[in-house]
Amino acid sequence: MNTALLLLPDFALILLGAAIRRWMHLGDHFWTGVEKLVYFILFPALLINAIVRTQLDLAAALPLLGTAFGAMAAGMALGLLPRLVVRVPALTYASVFQCGYRFNSYIALAVAGMLFGAPGIATMGLIVGAAVPFANFVSVWVLARHGEAGLWREVARNPLIWGTATGFVLNLAGFVPPAPLQSILARLADASIALGLIAVGAALRLEGSAGLRGLSAWLIAVKLVGLPLVAVGLGSALGLAGLNFQIAVLFAALPTASSAYILAMRMGGDGRSVAWLISATTLGSMLTLPLWAAWLAG
Repeated sequence: MNTALLLLPDFALILLGAAIRRWMHLGDHFWTGVEKLVYFILFPALLINAIVRTQLDLAAALPLLGTAFGAMAAGMALGLLPRLVVRVPALTYASVFQCGYRFNSYIALAVAGMLFGAPGIATMGLIVGAAVPFANFVSVWVLARHGEAGLWREVARNPLIWGTATGFVLNLAGFVPPAPLQSILARLADASIALGLIAVGAALRLEGSAGLRGLSAWLIAVKLVGLPLVAVGLGSALGLAGLNFQIAVLFAALPTASSAYILAMRMGGDGRSVAWLISATTLGSMLTLPLWAAWLAG
């Protein structure tokens, strides 16, 4: 029950965004400005703030990262399977494809901290810090292939990739931000969570694009059930145990990141369907995450 309650504030912010869009009539120009603020300023600050504070010990964490990356790769492979039978516009498919492997890092750290305390946060933080650039690069690459902009131009100017790269460089260089800079980054990071989810809610629709019901159901099942099962198998094969095994499985079971919607909108994709899938996986994870946590605890 406690794990489910952790998701309620995020879901409430999505509903708040939908309510603001419906009843305050702020106009498309306002929401375009909010999306730009989140995408170009707040999300990069969130990434830098999180990665700089993460203790990176890649040599000791290779099996953990191998399990996490293997689960994400499985999500990509499983997400491509319906392409063989589903006929939807290429850009729409590229937009929703990322919902099969991207993860909500806010929920990740909250769940890890609640269940395992500081060690859980540190372990989950290592995965998040390493996996964010991988997820961002693949998402940008797939969307850029079917969008109007070229791949390398989009990669070169993508603030999510630059944010993660900057965080890694500063972390590996041993840079510790001065206290005032830490405060600025932390406050921008905090703002990104609320505004990002409100932006998701503002684009929320009761249904996604026509003809996506089967594809959406498949991606939801892959994200919330298929990937954790893959993580269980990979983690066992790689010898993971204890906290590392539990964190790897919970990471694989996370709902889709709200940044998937921001990225789809900024690159001309199908933001409406992505927003619906984000909401559906978030709501579904209120049931599945506690079940996975209970299984791991048993």
